[in-house]
This record gives sequence, C-alpha cells and structure tokens, in this order.
Amino acid sequence: MADRSIHYEAAFEDYLRARGWPYVAVDETRKAIFGAAKIKSFDFLVYSQSGPNLLTDVKGRKFPDAVPGRKRGASRAWENWVTREDVEGLAEWEKVFGADFRAALVFAYWLQGPPQRAPFEDVHCFRDRHYAFRAIPLAEYVALARPRSQRWQTLAAPADQFSRAARDIAELL
Repeated sequence: MADRSIHYEAAFEDYLRARGWPYVAVDETRKAIFGAAKIKSFDFLVYSQSGPNLLTDVKGRKFPDAVPGRKRGASRAWENWVTREDVEGLAEWEKVFGADFRAALVFAYWLQGPPQRAPFEDVHCFRDRHYAFRAIPLAEYVALARPRSQRWQTLAAPADQFSRAARDIAELL
C-alpha cells in the first residue's frame, strides 16, 4: 500500500476516495524484479471510466504563498523535479501494463498560504492542510524536462511550461 506516513501520498489517497475514483495503492515494500533489474514502484493505479488507466507516482512539494504586493523573485512555485529513476521506472511500468495504461506524475502541492491566493481551482483539505494536485502524462513531462542536477540525477521542467502543461487529474481520467 502507499506510504501513509508521507502526508502528500495520504492526502492524494484521501482526494481519490473523496471523489469516488477507483484506485489501488501500491505496496512499496514489495519491489518488483524483472530479470535482474529492480523497477522503482509507482504509488497508485487509478482506474478510468473513459480513457487509459493511470499509473501514478506522487511527488510532494510545497507551494509558496503568493502574498499580495510582495515581489516573488526566484520563486519555488511549480517546483517539479523528479529523479531519472522515477522517470525510467514509470516508463518501464507503462510498457509492462500495456496500451490500456498511461504513466503520469502527480504533483501534490501543499499550499503554504490561504487557498484563495493560490492559482488552483480544486483545493483539497486533509488534516488541516490544503493541497492541490496537478498531473502530467509521463511522455509530456519528459518532452519538457531538462537535467537539473547531474550529481543527484534529477530532471525538472521549466516552471512556466510545466504550469501550462500540468492539469487536474480528472482531465486524464
């Protein structure tokens, strides 16, 4: 099952449950081994009524408060970095599951200010915290992403491009 000690994943599971969307939380303690290679687990399989089912990897990030009148400067809004292992693992799972499944990254943003100051229409309250969830199909993310850190093997998409490409998960279902 998903790691419910990670509040971002627990909040996303609560969000799925609140909307009545069928899903399976993946047991991260059971690593899959194909041949000699271990594949990094994804977090949730979310079933769709109309399109491909989603293999989702949830990435928790803080979303800074947009205080009126304060210059933002180098903001951490729309932070979206992932590891190469995240991308490679999701891509491998998409191949394993086949054509009826699509890999997607879900960014769970914990809002650091009042929800009305954040650029999200759909905000979910969980354990007295506000979250917004933005999803992007893996293929779209990979097309936007650039190396972020060679040392940590991370990638990130430019914030402005990511904010336009990522959308409510309902649009992918």
